[in-house]
Amino acid sequence: HSAAGTRGTRVDTVDKATRSKIMARIGPKNTGPEVALRKSLHRLGLRYRLHDAKLPGSPDLVFPRFKAVVFVHGCFWHRHGCKLTSTPATNVDYWRKKFEANTARDKRHTKALKKAGWRVAIVWECALKTKGKTKTKGKSKTDPTTQAAERVRTWLHSNTSTYTVGRLPRTSRTNRTTRTSQATKTP
Repeated sequence: HSAAGTRGTRVDTVDKATRSKIMARIGPKNTGPEVALRKSLHRLGLRYRLHDAKLPGSPDLVFPRFKAVVFVHGCFWHRHGCKLTSTPATNVDYWRKKFEANTARDKRHTKALKKAGWRVAIVWECALKTKGKTKTKGKSKTDPTTQAAERVRTWLHSNTSTYTVGRLPRTSRTNRTTRTSQATKTP
């Protein structure tokens, strides 16, 4: 089996039963990228609540003091469009519907949070990775997770309503100078 197909599709490298077990273990909370970001934010002195079910979408991190929430999105599941966003080659219709439902739900949650007066940040998984691995140990000033945490901290102290930390998707790159953060000011 080939590990990668063409145009972002991926041929599976394991049998169906193994893939099912792997996918069943993936949960919506406490993912590797989320835990890594939480640790970095905590080291920066920020305190937060986790997965507040009273808020739309149960945001990964809630900062009541700043009336702000942070979602740590996996690029695959939430369709970021970066190199981590592949589409399985089998059962394509199922995956298309699944991904469309995920992105529609993300938009609904963001809209509901903003309507309720919350500021919303999205930190993409790819912003927390280096050389294909999520960093969780040996933090340094140049570590991508620490850099993302510092960007979130700066955003929390701003008046910006929405914020995104992550590499620009492949389709959005028009030149080689890519920005890793995007912000929208509160009107």
